[in-house]
Amino acid sequence: MGKLVGVVGKPNAGKSTFFNANTLGNAETGSYPFTTIKPNRGVGYIRADCPCTELGNSCGKCKKGTRFIPVELLDVAGLVPDAHKGRGLGNQFLNDLAQADAFIHVVDASGSTDVEGQICEAGSHNPEEDVTFLENELDLWFLSLIEKGWGKITREAAHSKKEVHKELADKFSGIKVKEWEILAAARKAELDLEKAKDWPEEDLKKFATALREVSMPILICANKIDLETAKLLENSVPTSADSELALRKADESEIIDYKPGDSDFKILEASDEHMKVLEIIKRDVLEKYGSTGVQQCLEKVVSETLNLIPVYPVEDESKLTDKKGNVLPDVHLVPAGTTAKDFAYLIHTDIGDAFLCGIDARTKKKVGADYELKAGDVIKIVVKK
Repeated sequence: MGKLVGVVGKPNAGKSTFFNANTLGNAETGSYPFTTIKPNRGVGYIRADCPCTELGNSCGKCKKGTRFIPVELLDVAGLVPDAHKGRGLGNQFLNDLAQADAFIHVVDASGSTDVEGQICEAGSHNPEEDVTFLENELDLWFLSLIEKGWGKITREAAHSKKEVHKELADKFSGIKVKEWEILAAARKAELDLEKAKDWPEEDLKKFATALREVSMPILICANKIDLETAKLLENSVPTSADSELALRKADESEIIDYKPGDSDFKILEASDEHMKVLEIIKRDVLEKYGSTGVQQCLEKVVSETLNLIPVYPVEDESKLTDKKGNVLPDVHLVPAGTTAKDFAYLIHTDIGDAFLCGIDARTKKKVGADYELKAGDVIKIVVKK
């Protein structure tokens, strides 16, 4: 399926509810620490305009012109202070976390849970501390990994003439850190990798933070925004996971007609009790913020944090079909800047090796190996016979 998005946060911030709202899964929730012990996996969907409406060939894969593209989500154990030292489920949390490509940090914006995730007086805890706390824990974890064998790494790099970033990439391969990310982190921290063996402790800390920022990008989800004590956080998406889960379940039960991410819903058949809940959600969330924020979080982490775009491969550029005659059956989320030849390799190594050119289904024109794909492109890959 491609990229994996981790859903993280302290216990009881609402991350499993957020996960369930996105996936309609059954991750365990509860008002006690470590409700999530084993990581839950599920599939959420982002929205994109389907090219079939523009190109006039109905695909049967979209809903009223909206394509829902699958994204895999991972809900991991709640994080508590000193997780990098193994406290709580720290080691398990960090190892599970390393599987993901980007993260949605679900924060209790209402301040009704303390730093440990224990229930406290609403508004008594500053949610901004939770944002800092997660970043600090990850920074300290990265630092501990870097410091293990740091002298050996720099000595071996000097002795073998192997560049330090390559030695570090080997060391970090288990948590998916790539060579380019190590180089980017050094630039971000304004550090010279060639002088790494002489870096003082302060420089190692700067490098650890930069490497975490580059390799583990985080989007902040300000959850429980419907509660009176909720605080808007800078650079976050205001969210009510409880409201989204309620709306999706009501839609599934045909009580309402609701599309994830919409600012309203249509009542189909609701009891007085249902109506009371729906009116509260409409008043306190949808009318106030324009949506519950859950769908927006997932779409933002995909399009902005991971910088991915949807691209549709076809065999027949005129009919927009695969070899079986299915219209636009597949869509791939690829990094912005992906070329036609890169895309061929993403589909299959043999197709990449035999790449001749691409054909843009909109213009019917050939495109070369270096053509950069755009969001919503429909492309045929032509291979050498």
